[in-house]
Amino acid sequence: MLRMLSLASGLLLGASGLTLQAETAFAQVTVPGVPRSQTIILENPEGTIKNPGWFNIWTLNAGGQFTGLHQLALDTLWYIDPERGLDGPWENSLASEKPIYNSDFTEMTVKLKSDIYWSDGVAFTADDVVYTVESQIKNPGMRWSALLSLNVESVSAPDAHTVHFKLKKPNSRFHALFTVRFNAIWIMPKHVFEKAGDPLKFDFNPPVSLGAYKLHSFDPNGKWYIWQKRDDWQRTTLGRYGEPGPTYAAYVDPGPPDKRVIAQLNHNLDVVHDIAPEGMFTLTKQSDSLKTWFKNFPFAHPDPTLPSVIFNMQNPAFQNRDVRWALAMLIDIKAVSMAAYRGAATLSPIAIPPTGTHPEDYHVPLRDWLASFELDTGKRKIRPYDPTIGAQIADMLRPSMGDQIPTDPAEIDRAFGYGWWKADPQAAAELLQKAGFTKRGNSWYMPDGKPFSVKVMVEGETRPILTRAGTMIVQQWRQFGIDAKTEVAQGTMLDRRNTGDFEILISWSVETYGGHPDLSFFLDSWHSQFVAPAGKTQSPRNWQRWASPELDRIIEAVRRIDFDDPRTVKLGREYVKLMVREMPIIPLMAYNVFTAMDETYWTGYPTAEDPYANPVPNWGNSRAMMVRLKPTGK
Repeated sequence: MLRMLSLASGLLLGASGLTLQAETAFAQVTVPGVPRSQTIILENPEGTIKNPGWFNIWTLNAGGQFTGLHQLALDTLWYIDPERGLDGPWENSLASEKPIYNSDFTEMTVKLKSDIYWSDGVAFTADDVVYTVESQIKNPGMRWSALLSLNVESVSAPDAHTVHFKLKKPNSRFHALFTVRFNAIWIMPKHVFEKAGDPLKFDFNPPVSLGAYKLHSFDPNGKWYIWQKRDDWQRTTLGRYGEPGPTYAAYVDPGPPDKRVIAQLNHNLDVVHDIAPEGMFTLTKQSDSLKTWFKNFPFAHPDPTLPSVIFNMQNPAFQNRDVRWALAMLIDIKAVSMAAYRGAATLSPIAIPPTGTHPEDYHVPLRDWLASFELDTGKRKIRPYDPTIGAQIADMLRPSMGDQIPTDPAEIDRAFGYGWWKADPQAAAELLQKAGFTKRGNSWYMPDGKPFSVKVMVEGETRPILTRAGTMIVQQWRQFGIDAKTEVAQGTMLDRRNTGDFEILISWSVETYGGHPDLSFFLDSWHSQFVAPAGKTQSPRNWQRWASPELDRIIEAVRRIDFDDPRTVKLGREYVKLMVREMPIIPLMAYNVFTAMDETYWTGYPTAEDPYANPVPNWGNSRAMMVRLKPTGK
């Protein structure tokens, strides 16, 4: 007897929008023809979708994005995997080769694959790409309209498998708009949208798929979406890697963290997107079928983002680097790691996350430089870098975690990071005195005689790990005599961050590709030309609003070279050294995501030992998992 996929819901809608089966609200609904043994169930971290029938991802209207839509149904020109990729991090997806630029990067030519088809049998051609670009430029309300309008002078299709862009100004990274890191500009089906009228009002329901899966059904209450492998999966870009294992993929809202843990223990949720460290520890103790990124502690996947202490550099209190360094020297990162991640943090002393290929491009090669880096406190020179911090955390955890804690130094580095800065209150005091600060009694005062008071903004319950990190840092600063307070910006975080309405922020302004050493994904936005005046909205991602002539020089040099030019790494290392010297943000750690994978029904998940993809299921790159997953036969 087949085990059928059961989900809590009211109605089951087919891709046609017709009601296939109805039950009492919140009853168990058995999806006809979708056997559990052929279905992978993944958490959608968006939760319940407010406008579940909206699939037009090019126009935002409360529809879902991580419902499987951008992971399984959509496609674009290129991908860069945050890890190693199925065949290297770079993937020519709809494009047949890498972007072709002219000598001054004012034109880009794209050669397309010729054997790709939409799920309704219509061939994908260059006309779809041209239509995607022109439609969004003509309709300012569309999602990528502003970026395309800023860059594109014209776009044309010389033939069915060639697209030619003329750019408004030189841009050696224009292709990044069509290159999936997390997502990118997805290609629209011209033959569908050109008949639909206003693209801002078209729901694209049911969606026509360019990926290896097509919509099977969805819950009108927005709780779940089910996708079915296309019969012609060979005619998609994923097909060249082999047949996807799951016949069906269900993206669901499994409820709060405790219910996610219970669902996986009951084998009703194959992939948990993210849970708190405590939830992961419960699974490691109680589940015999659990698969995690790291086989042992810290278990989690380090995403290519970098939670940091972000200074508002337009605030006079933080414009002296000695002050910023003093605050860094007051942080006991071991205590922060324990408070935030219960020790399961992958630390980074440099402003690049320790994930993907970055350790071999940046962290390991710069270790000697970090070890020799000197800081002048005004009274002496010190070497603040401590390469043993990760090992110290491992030693702290070993009594309680036993053999789950690695002992090999290389494994400790990969799991816990590549060292950090020494906690040194005496050096911090000397740096503050050098900056004109004074201490009276137990309190520190600024050069103007006012108390040294700082407010650290944290997100609250919506991001508890970073909130716990910020709270611990504030506590350490207070113990030193700084009047530090935590501000919880629940629900207002993004608006306040974007307008610079904060003194210090616990968040990230560094987001990298992970699988490629180029840093332009975030770094170009840090150029001083994009720094907004105080009180005005800052364009992503320079939330610290730092303007540096030296940084501008590095960014402008990157702009003039090819994406794969070896000088990219050299310039990236110059950026790292500048960030260490100036400390406009205090890097803390990778954003470790506790993705839990259950092997009851499926095997072949990506891991640190086999890092062919990022396992976090809302990333567009996670589609790569489908061709490696194999059914267990249960």
